[in-house]
Amino acid sequence: MADHSAIEWTEATWNPTTGCDRVSAGCDHCYALTLAKRLKAMGNPKYQTDGDGRTSGPGFGLAVHHDTLTVPYRWRAPRTVFVNSMSDLFHARVPRDFVHQVFQVMTDTPRHTYQVLTKRSRRLRLLASELTWPKNVWMGVSVESADVSYRVDDLRAVPAAVRFLSCEPLLGPLDNLDLTGIAWVIAGGESGPRHRPLDATWVRELRDRCKEAGVAFFFKQWGGYTPKAGGRELDGRTWDEFPSSGTHSLAYVDTSAEISKAGA
Repeated sequence: MADHSAIEWTEATWNPTTGCDRVSAGCDHCYALTLAKRLKAMGNPKYQTDGDGRTSGPGFGLAVHHDTLTVPYRWRAPRTVFVNSMSDLFHARVPRDFVHQVFQVMTDTPRHTYQVLTKRSRRLRLLASELTWPKNVWMGVSVESADVSYRVDDLRAVPAAVRFLSCEPLLGPLDNLDLTGIAWVIAGGESGPRHRPLDATWVRELRDRCKEAGVAFFFKQWGGYTPKAGGRELDGRTWDEFPSSGTHSLAYVDTSAEISKAGA
């Protein structure tokens, strides 16, 4: 199934796989792990595989869902789709052939824009040369702190039309972040009962680095007990920039002014 998404930077989610394992500090308070436990208790058939308790949890074991591969073909209107909001397509236990099948679906449905995000940048880089990279596939990596910045180097080796970074939850400064070849940066704070605080200096430095490099910047949230607790404004405005799709250029589309005018 695909669902309308409350995530500010996409329109729908599509989960050909579900489940995952924690691999870095950004995973510590994973919303998807918590949600999977709830969905298992509700009897959702996609979340009945349990993961290793040390890295995963109830209902969050890696599972492949071949029946979901037909879903995007049935969407007639174009959509922006976050692929695997409840998993990681480049998880080591996702069969290589299945990754190819997912990419074939995306290639076959150019009316949609697909946003694929991974923390497994090494496997992404390994498989990249085998895959077809149509212009409607945006590829991103999570960069929550400087110690995982190697993921950006791996992403640069991928021939995606749009490469993006998800710096959420942002857990520290990214002072030396190299944005060469990157078209879009999403930043945000953590939410939930155990959320870790977001320093405004980290966000401002990242925004300014994007402005200098001509990279689109999207600030999703300050975070807090709930995702919307701290709001989305940074220095008196929202930052809702999106990349120009289908190009390697660093040009971006800034929709903030239009949004402000519409609300005036």
